Amino acid sequence: MLMSLSMPERSCLPPICRRTITRLARLALLLPLCLTPFVAVAEAASSDWATNEGGRMRLVLLPAAADGSRAGVLLIEPKPGWITYWKEPGEVGIPPSIAPAPGADYSVRRVDFPVPKLLSGGELQDVGYDHPVALPIVLDTAPDDRPVALSAFVGVCQNICIPFQADLVVAPDRQVVSDPAEVALVKKAQGLVPPGPSADFRVTGHRMQPDAKSLEVSLRLPADAPLSQVFISGPSGHVYVDGITTAAADGETLFTVPIGKLPEGYTLAGKRWGILVVASDRAMETALAFD
Repeated sequence: MLMSLSMPERSCLPPICRRTITRLARLALLLPLCLTPFVAVAEAASSDWATNEGGRMRLVLLPAAADGSRAGVLLIEPKPGWITYWKEPGEVGIPPSIAPAPGADYSVRRVDFPVPKLLSGGELQDVGYDHPVALPIVLDTAPDDRPVALSAFVGVCQNICIPFQADLVVAPDRQVVSDPAEVALVKKAQGLVPPGPSADFRVTGHRMQPDAKSLEVSLRLPADAPLSQVFISGPSGHVYVDGITTAAADGETLFTVPIGKLPEGYTLAGKRWGILVVASDRAMETALAFD
């Protein structure tokens, strides 16, 4: 059931007066920009909101860069009490998928993710977000002067998980005044993506046991930043989060995670798994390569 909550009216002005004042205020804000047409500003454009019973989502795109790429975000807003998922959702759930419309001459180069939460519901564990989340994306050769259409497919979950699919269309850039809030949204989302390894925060080694029942990962953690959480994304549909932490030589930390049963016929050699490590208020993401 869809519910709508409205705040009590705090103004004694008639509605028509309030609308007039609001429009005049907006014009006052726009006037200085209109008087400086030659100032270069970063513009953004967005699709309409798509909604379902569990939340809503929309696409925001910045103008094309010099190399033809366009940065943006897929903004997903679950309703209170609902969640959406990380790139590996856990025991149940639907990972986000973003693809161009059929026949499009542009492509999705990359989709990034901020640090997720481990969300426990009864006997199940999910990996995702229980709040609005912006997934940074980069498109290749997406035009400014034609509509850009992407098909987004995500999962939203409360007591049950609901597939949420929408075709999101960003109109051509008509050189309108930029929306600073949308530009800031894209930049903030990019800043929340975990960085790669650094000298003081990195994976120093990893080893799968011969029986493939457990994986050992050696970590160099930042000073005064204890290990908070590890997410290891293995074969598609598998994410490992529960492990044992022990002290290792040279001040390193050893994280041992049980693997359980891999998919039938799965060959580890040549594969690359992902690992996201959270230590206090820092995070680092990289890959584990297997020979």
